[in-house]
Amino acid sequence: QVQLVESGGGLVQAGGSLRLSCAASGRIFSINAMGWYRQAPGKQRELVAADTTGGSTNYADSVKGRFTISRDNAKNTVYLQMNSLKPEDTAVYYCNADLVYYSGPYRTPGNYWGQGTQVTVSS
Repeated sequence: QVQLVESGGGLVQAGGSLRLSCAASGRIFSINAMGWYRQAPGKQRELVAADTTGGSTNYADSVKGRFTISRDNAKNTVYLQMNSLKPEDTAVYYCNADLVYYSGPYRTPGNYWGQGTQVTVSS
């Protein structure tokens, strides 16, 4: 019923920038929060940045001052602008959405993940 489609990953040199996008589609009633997580090989998935509908944002300490999360509510899309990238930022980045969708005529809460997009930062 709901899909999250990510784009924007790739290979970049240290110090460079990338912008990730994630668009949510389907029978969505409302979105409470959208965020980005990442998982590096051999490590657990971790929160990178999150944005709630109330306007608050959270960032991992490791990305503060370098990454910026933003949302376009009209498009149900969340972005992650990543600047001053470091090799340790290399990971698969996943979009997450906490939302309410229509299941038949009913409003139903749900939490969804995107398929992931690879970000590789070379030294």
